[in-house]
Amino acid sequence: MTLVNRIGRSMTLGLVFINELVRSSIAVARQVLGDSSQLKPAILAVPLDLRSRAGVTALANCVSLTPGTTSLHVSEDLSTLYVHVLDAPQPDAVVDSIKNTFETRIKEIEG
Repeated sequence: MTLVNRIGRSMTLGLVFINELVRSSIAVARQVLGDSSQLKPAILAVPLDLRSRAGVTALANCVSLTPGTTSLHVSEDLSTLYVHVLDAPQPDAVVDSIKNTFETRIKEIEG
């Protein structure tokens, strides 16, 4: 993969992150200002397909910097990321969202 391709894909990841940041900020604000008794917090195991420590670190940082989610732990073999989610009424949808937004873009950068 050329440097130009890697920079382009990194910029795409940045745009995806900004989109998720805005969407999550609005969702968290609604949850905080609304009826918080309806929240369903959860700790989720996200299976990883990334190949490098740098990729896993980038994913964990993207997750932690997005409002409503926090990376808790990465398994020793780098196969699972544990994430705390403020509201996860459909846990599988949250895992799919993390994999389809951030992980997919990071895998593209890894090459």
